[in-house]
Amino acid sequence: MDWESAGGLPFREHGTRTAGRCLEDWDEHTTEVGETTVPLPTELRALLEDVTAAIERLAEDSPVAAIRAAREREIIAGRTAHWPAHDARAQPPESVAAALGLSAEEPRTLLARFGGWSRYR
Repeated sequence: MDWESAGGLPFREHGTRTAGRCLEDWDEHTTEVGETTVPLPTELRALLEDVTAAIERLAEDSPVAAIRAAREREIIAGRTAHWPAHDARAQPPESVAAALGLSAEEPRTLLARFGGWSRYR
């Protein structure tokens, strides 16, 4: 830790501020990457944001219910992405990576998870 940059702040307070700046930087980065990826329909984007916000609110009162809701999202993702993963597998990996905002290596693992095949094939 750079105590000079802490400016005499207690460790926890300095750490919280530093973490906040890191999150802001990460949010900015993911927004920039998101703007270069395949766009989602506005209506779907809004629905996903609403569901995310609802799960976050639910977590305040019932963490276990929030986990159940997040698990439901996982199940929906697996069920709805299976065949699109098979279709995307036929596309050039570089194109899939760019469209999803992923590194060149990541699509193989993601498509394998959703498509139900080994990522090593």
